[in-house]
Formats: sequence, C-alpha cells, structure tokens
Amino acid sequence: MGVISRKIFPVCGSMCVCCPALRSSSRQPVKRYKKLLADIFPKSPDGHPSERKIAKLCEYAAKNPFRIPKIAKYLEDRFYKELKYEHIKFINIVVETYNKLLGICKEQMACFAVSLLNVVTGLLDNSKQDAMKIIGCQTLTMFIYSQADGTYTHNIENLVGKVCALAREKGDEHQRLCLRASSLQCLSAMLWFMAQFSHMFVDFDEIVYGTLDNYEPDTHTEGDVGRGEAHHNWVDEVIRCEGRGGAGASCDTSPSWLTVRPRPEKKDPSLLTREEIETPKVWAQICIQRMVELAKESTTMRRVLDPIFIYFDSGQHWVPRQGLAVMVLSDMAYFMESSGNQQLILASLIRHLDHKNVAHDPQLKSYVIQVATALARQIRSGTSLAEIGFVCDLCRHSRKSLQATAESVGEQESNKNILLQNSIEDCLLEIAKGIGDARPLFDLMAITLEKLPSGVGSRATIGSLMILAHVISVASASSRSQQVFPEGLLVQLLKVMLHPDTEARVGAHQIFSALLIPISNHQQHEVASLASGFLHQPRRWHSNPASASIKALLEKLRREKDGIKVEKIGSDFHDDLKERDIVEDDWKQGRVRKNSPNVYKISCIIDRTVGSTTLLDAEPHIMKFSEEQIGQLLSAFWMQASLPDNLPSNIEAIAHSFVLTLISSGLKNSNDNLVVRFFQLPLSLRNTSMDPNNGMLSPACQRSIFVLSTGMLMFAAKIYHIPDLNDFLKSSVPYDVDPYLGINDDLQVYVKPQADIREYGSVADNQLAASLLSELRSKVYKSDNVIMDILVQSLSSIIELEADALTEQLSELFTPDDAFMFGPQSILEFDHNQMVPHSKKSLSFDGDFPMNSLVEDDARSEASVADLSRFIPKMPSSPSMPHVISIGQLLESALEVAGQVAGTSVTTSPLSYNTMASQCEALGTGTRKKLSNWLAHENHQSRVVDKSFPAFLADGHLALKKGNVLPQDPWLAMRLPPASPFDNFLKAAGSAGC
Repeated sequence: MGVISRKIFPVCGSMCVCCPALRSSSRQPVKRYKKLLADIFPKSPDGHPSERKIAKLCEYAAKNPFRIPKIAKYLEDRFYKELKYEHIKFINIVVETYNKLLGICKEQMACFAVSLLNVVTGLLDNSKQDAMKIIGCQTLTMFIYSQADGTYTHNIENLVGKVCALAREKGDEHQRLCLRASSLQCLSAMLWFMAQFSHMFVDFDEIVYGTLDNYEPDTHTEGDVGRGEAHHNWVDEVIRCEGRGGAGASCDTSPSWLTVRPRPEKKDPSLLTREEIETPKVWAQICIQRMVELAKESTTMRRVLDPIFIYFDSGQHWVPRQGLAVMVLSDMAYFMESSGNQQLILASLIRHLDHKNVAHDPQLKSYVIQVATALARQIRSGTSLAEIGFVCDLCRHSRKSLQATAESVGEQESNKNILLQNSIEDCLLEIAKGIGDARPLFDLMAITLEKLPSGVGSRATIGSLMILAHVISVASASSRSQQVFPEGLLVQLLKVMLHPDTEARVGAHQIFSALLIPISNHQQHEVASLASGFLHQPRRWHSNPASASIKALLEKLRREKDGIKVEKIGSDFHDDLKERDIVEDDWKQGRVRKNSPNVYKISCIIDRTVGSTTLLDAEPHIMKFSEEQIGQLLSAFWMQASLPDNLPSNIEAIAHSFVLTLISSGLKNSNDNLVVRFFQLPLSLRNTSMDPNNGMLSPACQRSIFVLSTGMLMFAAKIYHIPDLNDFLKSSVPYDVDPYLGINDDLQVYVKPQADIREYGSVADNQLAASLLSELRSKVYKSDNVIMDILVQSLSSIIELEADALTEQLSELFTPDDAFMFGPQSILEFDHNQMVPHSKKSLSFDGDFPMNSLVEDDARSEASVADLSRFIPKMPSSPSMPHVISIGQLLESALEVAGQVAGTSVTTSPLSYNTMASQCEALGTGTRKKLSNWLAHENHQSRVVDKSFPAFLADGHLALKKGNVLPQDPWLAMRLPPASPFDNFLKAAGSAGC
C-alpha cells in the first residue's frame, strides 16, 4: 500500500484530471466549522438540539474569528430556509446560536451583527405566528443589551416602529399577552440604550404610546368609580347637593383621585418571576422607570412628558375617575424623588394647558388641573415646592376663566368655566401648602398690578389675584411667622385702589385684606366667594343659582383640604347661612346686620385685640406695617374716599381696610402722630360730608362719606378704649341715615343687603340725600365740639401731647404725606395711560385680551381719575385758611426756589452728597406744601370741570359748569418750566432723601 500511495495515486491524479475522486482536495479533511454547524441541528425534526454542540461552535468561532462571517452567513441562509417551512424548532436553534455568539464573541460582533439584525427583521415581519415575533423581540433585546457603544444605533432605531406595533396589538389570549410582554421588554431595552448612550430615537413617541397602552389603571381605582362619581363632575354634584337640601349636607369625603397614591414597588428586570415576565403591565412600569432615568434634565424631561400628555389628550385619560393620568404621573413623581426633579412634572403639566389640544376646552382643562392638584398634594407631602413658576401660569388661566365666565352666553358654557375655576382654586390651594417662601409670590402680584388694564380685563385680573392672595395667605399662615407687608406690593395695591374701575378698587381692598390677616381670611371666608362675588357684582357679571351652589360646595371642600376642625367651621358656615336668611327680617325690625358678604368676619380678632395687651398675643399671623406704610395707607384712604364715582361697595371696602390697618397697628407701639392721624382722618371726612359747597361730590356720595367717617371713628374709639365716644355717636346718628350703608354690631361699615344699588346716585337719591344732609348739618356741627372734648380727654392719657396741642392737631385738615405724594414711588406717578382698554401688554400673566371683551361703558369710572384733582381731596374753604395762591404766584414761588437752589449749590467749599441732598430737600419742602395745599383747598368757583364731571347743587340736581377744557394729559399741569440746570439734581436729591 505504501508503494501505491506514493507512486501510483500521484501519477493517476496528474493524468486522470476528469476523475473527481482522484483530486488532491478529496484527500484533505472537511472544514471543522461546517461540521459543527451541521451538528447543532438534529437529524430529524423530532430530535432535540444539543446545547453542548452550540457552545462548541461558538467557542470555535471565538478562537477562529475569521470564520465568523461564514458561520453567520450559513445561519442566516438556514434561517430563511426554515422560516419558509415554518420550522420553529430549527429557527429556535439558529436564534439560540446567535445569542451564544453575542455572549462569547462580543468583541467580534461586527462580523455577525448585520446578519443577526436581518434575522430579527425577518422574525418581526412574520405575520403568521406570534411565537416567531416573540423570538424576534427577545433576540433584539439580547442584541441591545450587548452593545458597548452606539455603532448600531441607526439599525436599532429602524426597528422601533415594528416593536411598538407589536406592543399595541390587542387581545387577551395568553400568546398575545406574551407577545406584548416581549415587545415591551424590548422597548425597555431601547430606553436603556437611549439613556446609556444619550441618544433619543426619532420614534420615541411611539415607544411612549406603546408603553401607556399597557399601563393598566389600579383595580381599586376602577372599583371606586361609584363612590368617586360625586366628585367626578362638580356641576352634577351641585345639582345632587341641592336636591338633598343644601350643599352643606353632603360631599363629606375627598375624591378618590385626590388621595395620595401609595409608593409603587420599583421593578428590577433581573429579579422578575416567570409570571411577571409574561405580564405586559409589569414591563410597562419598567419602561416608565427607564423613561424617568432618561429624563435627567429639563430638555429631556419635556421630550418625555410631551408625548405622554398628548396620549392622555387623545385617549381622554385625564378624567380623574379613570385614573390613568393620575397613576402614571404619580408613579413617575415617585421614581424621580432621588433626582429631585418631580416638580418639573408639575410645571410641565401646568404648561400643557396651553397646548392646542387643551387650550380651547375648559372641561378638559379642568381635568388636567385636577390631576395637577393630586400631583401637587403628593409632591408636597415629601418636599417643599421651591419652583413656583407654574403659579403664574395658573393665575393666568384663572384670569382667562373668570373673563370667559363673564362673557359666556350659555348655561353649559358657564358651568364648564366655573368647573375650571374651581379646579384652579383647588390646585392653587394644594400648591400653597407646599410653598416655603411666599416672597416671590408677592413680587408676582406686584408686577401684575403694576400695569392693570381697564374694563373686564382688570376685573378678571383682580379676581385671579384675589385667588392668589388667598394662596399666599395660606402659605403665610402655615409658616407661623410674622411678616412685614411687602413694600412693592403695598405701593401697587394703593395705586389700584385709585383705579378708574370701581370694582377693581374693591378687589384691591379684598386682596389687601386677604394678605393682611391670613388666618382669619382662611377660616371665615373662602376664595371662591371672594372671586365669584367680586366678579358678579357689575352689570354683566350677575351671579346665578349654579355659581352660588358651587361656592357653597367649595366651602365644604376647602374645609377638608385645609385641615381645619370640621365641627367648628361647619357651625360657622351654617351660622353664616342662617344670618343671610334672616337678614331681611332683621332689618324690617330695625336690627343691625351682624356680618357683611363682602368683607371678612373679624369680630373674634377684634375681641381678642381689645382684651389683650398686644395684638401679637391675640393674632400672631397678622402682617405688620411700618409707620411709613401706615401713613401711606391713611393717605390713600383719604384720596379714595374723595373720589366722586364711589359706590357703596367702595365705601365698605375703604372702611374695612381702615379697620384692618388699625388692628395691624397694634402689633407695635405707634407714635403719637399716627394715633392722632387715625382720628384726624375720619374727622376730616366728617367735615367733607357736611360741606354744603362741595360741588364735586354728589349728595349721595357725601352721605356715604358721613357713614364712613362715623364707622371709622367708632371703630378707632373701640380700639383705643373710648366707649363714651361710641355711646355718643350711636345716640346721635340714626341707623337708617343711609339706605345703602350701615354700621353693624362690630362697628364695621357694610352694604345693606336689601338695597337696590342701581338707584344709588340717581336724581331721586341725590334729592333725598341733600334733604337728609341739610337736616343733619346743624346737629353734626353741634356734636363736633362734644366729640372733640371726648377725644382730647381720652387721648391725652394715651399719647404724650398736651390738650391744646392735641386739639389743634385734631382740628387740622388731614393732608396726605409728602412722601406718598412726591416720593420716589409717588402716587402721582401712576401712569393712567397703562390702563387703556386695548392694552395688549398689560399683564405679567399674559396679555391676550379679546378685543370684543374690553369695550366697556366705563366712562364714569374713567372720568373719576381723568385729571389730577381726582386724586387730591376736595375740602371746603374755611375762613381760618390762608388765601389760596394763584397759578402765577405758584410759578413765581417755584422760580424763587430754583434760584435759591442754584445760588446755594455753587459753593467754594465742597459739600457731601447727603448734606447737599438735605439742603435741597429743605428748600423744596415749602413749595411742596404750598402745592399740596393749593390742590387740596382749591376754591370750587375757580375749579375747571370736565364735561364728564357734573356738579351737584344743594338740592341734589345736576348742574354742568362751563369752563376751559383741561389739557389732554392732566399730568402736564404738574410740570413747572425749568429754571436752572440744577432742577435735575434737585429731583435726584429729593429721591435720595426720601
């Protein structure tokens, strides 16, 4: 044999070229990888695959990487062959081999990755058997987790749509559930890939939709539908409450969706049981967890949340009764606690209210805000809400809803807007409980009030700020710390108190009250009655039974949320309702009404104030004022009371704010000057009301000022323990002196509920008022001396002033503070051009006012501040007063002072800035005082009256005065011609000195 093999076969092989059996290759062994590939498949279809041989093939590939492409090519061809005949067992072998290669040959993945992805695509495209799709999803999941970089990002991204389509397939069969679970497992791997390599897939929205399709609501939420129906639709609930005999008889529990959800258990994919692996909702939760990990910053957070919100829009998942939106966002907030970004979810949710899917649907908006309310309650239970930017957005939507409510024509539309408004109030209240520092909210209010429009826009804005004031009061009360009233906000409130719109002025007082005494406001008067009552007073803002019932329902719901004792507050609420029912009978019998619907009930505070040494012991949450702020408030009250277009509600608001200022002054030992001015103001108003020659105020207005001054005097006497004065005033002033205003047992001025305000200021009313004032005038003049004696005798023991000096000061006319009139934040700098009806840049919330809603018949209100004289008190001339200077004398005086400044400023020795400023201030004080007196005591015969301002004769009839027309810009009357280059310096020095 050796000779044959050595001698014959080679020669035969070279000669017999046509004989394949004698080729040289036939004598070489078969390549090993082919044999290993053949061995991994069983010989018969019923045979079992050999795991050992698959592992052996993969080990061979790892040692011989140059063979991997051929191995991959063979596996891919074999896959398509078996797929054609639907041999699932052989397909499983091919896939298992690829999975082994992923684990063993990870560094050589480039040699077989494309082949593997082709196999996966073939499996996912197979529409005949779900089992093959499941295998495809599992294989793709293994491939994604095996990635060490972003090389195959584009290839994976191309498969997103196929996997998402599988995740959204319907069916409850076990095979379909397993298919959705496998596809969701693959989506969770894709989310891991995006977070790991910082790449957001283009079809990320599809991943979100596929995930949320399988995120099932909690079973207990669905079981509570019947119980939560009472809170699902507030309008329906109001109807039910009315049917049961009143809003206070039902609605005892909070909505189920508002209950804080328990913390979900975080799922670890590596620790799942077999049952959990085959459950789609488990993998949906894991996908949500991965989305949270992906949202590491605000940009990615928005990219994650936007498609979630759009999914809720399209599928009507915002309805709290269903609970899907509440559940998903609640779980996301819990998962974000470690990163501290859960507040971004709340901010994004509020921002979604401006999305085109939601912006024009008030009912859908209300559902979104209800979800935000539940989310805010959950977040604040774990941490304080440091980010309050969304408060501004909520206030903007509150203003829009109030304006839409006023302009709505149908009952259904009105109910939707009321539902929206109630939802916003609930949300703001929940947010308030988590706010640690209210100072940014004060700044927000000041910025919004700085440029307030006229007409409906101002009323809606004031209404939204009243709600925000309630929010701030809750935050201030929860902090249990005494604060000084913010200066910037106070200045803006004082300016709004002089706004052309009479109802806006009332709103400014109510905001002031809500902020000043938060705990009293919180307990006694809720925000719904404030905003709704304020907005429904004017001509087009009438209340209806539905809105009144909703206010009653909100009263009940607020008590649950604010953690106040239900028994006590419930009794207070029912007492208030009883008082409203019997008030008309009380007045028929001559009794005085105890409470007013437009002011806060503060009798408990008054009692504690009078009975305690300091108000700080009685009410620790009342904000306090500086002495300068109290002076500004008194000056503002004086100006407001002198406006000729005041309505009874304005007088009531001024009186109430005066009462609160008096109460707050008890927080500190006021100086003697402030105590005197507290009494000087009502005494001066009393003289104004009795002036028969005051042609700028109608008799009806003078009658209201008389009631106002009496109420102020009586309350100040109560605070400073002067009972003799109150006894005398009660005996000398009849309770029915004014058919529109009265003084209750708490010595507060209030609007009589049975009065027809539409008749106020009519010709008949003015005639009646003129007759009444004529009868009272002699009695009042006689009683003035008695009042002065009582005051001097009582106040002499309180303040360190001699009786003569005290009498002199009380007899002087009240004049506004120079700092208030001419300081850096002068009320005279109030730009009325900011209040034009069609201003589109007038709000900090936003400025998109509909044009058709801003054209209001506010000529009377606009006229009230059309010239400067409306801001300056009009007092009767007195023989004791010095002769009023003329315009020429005023200009000469100004030139004289300017010359003095010019002469004094040029000096050989340098002076410090403070010294120069004080000198300039001293030189300007006299002229300022002259100017103030001129404006305050201007003789009514020389007064130039605009045609919009009718003068009133003693008999109450109108009389139009003829005269020169005022300049188009009334503030030009205040500007003097420049006299020297030092005018600008004088202005700067005066500002610095103030």
